Amino acid sequence: MAHLLRGKQAGIQNDLSAGITSDLFAVDDLGRYGVGSQISQIAYDPVQSLLAVGTNDTQFGPGQIYIFGQKRVNAVLPLPKRASVKALQFCADKLLCLDSKHDLSIYSLETKKLLAGHSAPGIVTALHSDPTLDYALLGMQNGDVMAYDLDREAPAPFKIPNLWKEINPRARAVPVVTLQFHPRDIGSLLIGYMEGACIYSFKQNKAVKFFHYELPRGAPGGDSDPASMSMARSPKLTQAVWHPTGTFILTGHEDSSLVFWDPKDGRIVMARTLADTNVDRPEAGNATPGGTHGTFALKEPIFSIAWCANVDPDDTAILVAGGAPTTMPTKGLTLFELGRTPNYATSSWQVLSSHFESPRRQRILPTPPNAEVIDFCLIPRTSPHFAGAQDPIAIIALMSSGEIITLSFPSGHPISPTNQLHLSLTFVHPFIIAANLSTIERQKWLGMTEHRAHGPLILTGGKESSHPLKRFEGRNVAQTAHADGTVRLWDAGHADEIENEELLQVDVARAVGRCDGVEVTRMSLAGATGEFAAGLRSGELVVFRWNHNRNAGREPPRDADNAGPGQLTNVTGRADPSLHDGLLPFTLLDQQDGPCTALQLSDVGFVAAAFEGGSLVIIDLRGPAIIYTASVTDFIKENKRGSFRRSGGRHGDSASKPEWVTVLEFSVMTLDGDDYSSLLLHAGTNLGHLATFQLLPGQGGRYSARFAGAVALDHGDRVVSISTLSADDGGPARATQRAVAGLRDGSTHVNGVVLAVGASGARLFRAPGEKHKGASKTWDEALCDAAALTWVGGPAGMDAKGVALVGLFGDGFAKAFSLPGLKEIAKVKLDGSAAGGEGPALDVRRFADAVVTQTGDVLGWAGPSEMALVNVWGSGLNFVRSKDTLFNPDSLIPPRPTISNLQWISGTQYITPADMDLLIGGPDRPPSKRMIAQARAEEQQRRAAARAGGSSSSAPQDEGYWASMQRAINERTEKLGIVGDNMDRLQENSNSWADDVNKFVNKQKRGFVMGAMKSKFGL
Repeated sequence: MAHLLRGKQAGIQNDLSAGITSDLFAVDDLGRYGVGSQISQIAYDPVQSLLAVGTNDTQFGPGQIYIFGQKRVNAVLPLPKRASVKALQFCADKLLCLDSKHDLSIYSLETKKLLAGHSAPGIVTALHSDPTLDYALLGMQNGDVMAYDLDREAPAPFKIPNLWKEINPRARAVPVVTLQFHPRDIGSLLIGYMEGACIYSFKQNKAVKFFHYELPRGAPGGDSDPASMSMARSPKLTQAVWHPTGTFILTGHEDSSLVFWDPKDGRIVMARTLADTNVDRPEAGNATPGGTHGTFALKEPIFSIAWCANVDPDDTAILVAGGAPTTMPTKGLTLFELGRTPNYATSSWQVLSSHFESPRRQRILPTPPNAEVIDFCLIPRTSPHFAGAQDPIAIIALMSSGEIITLSFPSGHPISPTNQLHLSLTFVHPFIIAANLSTIERQKWLGMTEHRAHGPLILTGGKESSHPLKRFEGRNVAQTAHADGTVRLWDAGHADEIENEELLQVDVARAVGRCDGVEVTRMSLAGATGEFAAGLRSGELVVFRWNHNRNAGREPPRDADNAGPGQLTNVTGRADPSLHDGLLPFTLLDQQDGPCTALQLSDVGFVAAAFEGGSLVIIDLRGPAIIYTASVTDFIKENKRGSFRRSGGRHGDSASKPEWVTVLEFSVMTLDGDDYSSLLLHAGTNLGHLATFQLLPGQGGRYSARFAGAVALDHGDRVVSISTLSADDGGPARATQRAVAGLRDGSTHVNGVVLAVGASGARLFRAPGEKHKGASKTWDEALCDAAALTWVGGPAGMDAKGVALVGLFGDGFAKAFSLPGLKEIAKVKLDGSAAGGEGPALDVRRFADAVVTQTGDVLGWAGPSEMALVNVWGSGLNFVRSKDTLFNPDSLIPPRPTISNLQWISGTQYITPADMDLLIGGPDRPPSKRMIAQARAEEQQRRAAARAGGSSSSAPQDEGYWASMQRAINERTEKLGIVGDNMDRLQENSNSWADDVNKFVNKQKRGFVMGAMKSKFGL
């Protein structure tokens, strides 16, 4: 009987939820956005133009791999065991992953499935591969290097023992830190141990050169600690890389030293830090930035090094992460632009040393303060060779906080990830601090495509799969505010085909006029008018409007400073020069009354904002002009006698507590006691009060606002949501353009009611609520964090089943209540415990930040940087991961660079990738899938030539496929033997040629001496 009485008390005669049953309340898991855990690794494939991101295993989610391509192309690859990703590498059509359990996982980019897994006999500390090889090298903690056959999916018989024992036989365990093939000669491998590095020759099957960085007594080294300078020491190695042509070797160390080596004789060319040179000499000075006179500052170790090359591999630069003093607030990345490398054969030792001592240019690429770059990933244009560092266009840096930043190369200018990186990566670029979800008409959203100048696209790989074309007339447009003062708008969809996949970017920091302290707390979007508003923690309100930028392509002149408190500032001249068409700054209000606590844009040109200090401001955007401003205490006290029905309890205690508005909502309805409808604004406070304001047109078309009344809700705590609906048919009573236009001629007459939902209960009444109490209900089991009215099947039409209240509660349940009786219809868990743990897992602690739409869609947080979209009026569908295509077989890997002609003439023994198959795999290894595919392609070409009338001289016409492949293998083996014979003959010819040259030089010397003697004696 209670629910029947509530309907009578609220003035609603019909059951507005008559067609809704409990079986309709089922959750559809529609989508995931963002990254589920902290990012630990980043890898990029320039051939396929794909980006892979690995995460750590944390309390928020397991470690897994995300692969991103163009637009919304993505795939998620789970790890076989719960672990963290420690290393990621692309290798041809595969992705290699080394996790924290020291297991190697091989994934197929074509099938997006796990091909094989390998648990090495020991702890794996390094992983390396080459796109032209079918092998992965595993560096072990005991110093060994083992090989894994990616094609046979089994360990290879090849193994490199701990070579460092030749230098230090007492070393029990010297872990392998890094592995890198020679950029031009794949037969040479640079192995970085913790104590030093060495070059291993596959041809000679031994270490040909060792590099041990030893500091004599008195040498400052990298740390410049006076206590350690008095003794000889060997800083531990952290990085070892080749010069792009293999001319030099660079090692990075824990004391921030960068040591350049000559790989031919093993001598140090230059030892330096980011700021000092010749740090391996006792007489060298060391002036550490960040330290005062007589003191020293501790420095970070060298985290990562990339020796970058231009199109010409001799034109190089070195990018370094780490090595900066710990006292510096902004550490950034350091770039040494070395320029063209001197000719090794003709340059003196002083020239080579000066090349690294005095680079052509040294710069610091700035990064956000209070965080350091622990790793980075270069984005080369086309080539996967040269360790992925040839002709890079951008850098994706991983911060210690888990965020990522994108910088241009080599300038270091920040690159916005909007429409450059995948949508999910924008969640950590930088972190999201606030989110909102609005419904916009489909036609309006399709027309909101911004035109912004940007550089070449970073991700162009992959192909999107087809989705059902549901053609919802209302699109779910999410707004995410980030820590750098930018807001991005994007279509979250309904698990359907997204027609407008582009993101919109709003530069709030630029509109405010500063870069620091720009934290957005509230956002609102009015799709009908193309306007967006953002409220800041510092007390500003900024309104943006869709427009054309008249200053596009050029920096606008500096405008005046922001106006004083309570005044509007014209900020139309603060638009981003790179933006031609989009959401441009329109007006700014600096209220200076605490953070913005509530914000609402209407579809009819009004915006209302409230602040923690208690002020409420209503702005008519047609001026723009402020038409109303007041404090909450003013209009609450004005109506205190008539509206407060309870003098004790919470309301009696609330007089001493600060009060501010938490929810704002515009509507069109008839006030209790009036015979006409009007435009209304409803404001709910943190102490359970709800005030109503009436916006009336005046002379000259200007509107004015007046306080209509206030009511105290029974629960007396924070108002969570305010919804309005028609008491006659249950339709929404929103302030649409059509409804407001009908107010002029009296055609709009809405018999409306207001549903105010608080943390402890809800109340349904006729505004302003002073004369009639209405109906109320108290939540008995848990507090409500978010709520909204939902129309099942749509507000009207054949599929409309009614309207119900949907709320998210602190016990993890989503509950549906009928109207007007507020009787519970059904409930379902949203914390991941439903459906045997397969249901959607939203973070219950962040239910207050979730948004419920009128269609029953819920956008909530599943982790610190991951959001989930579910629909509570669904059919119980589980989330289906993307079926996008990642691998493009037509994108071919370019040939690997080879040694130069001079190196070949000088007798360098070059080994091809095909030769490595025999050296690593052994003579009994069956032909790889790559060889079979190549033989198949050659056979198809032969048959095509035969059909065209040609004939093959090297193979009979009736030769079968397997016979052709066997013949190709035999020819390959014969050619390898011929290559070995030719190399031996080349060595003999080179020795004889050198003997002839020596004889000729000696003859010339004797002739010169004899000629000088003859001229002296006058002969």
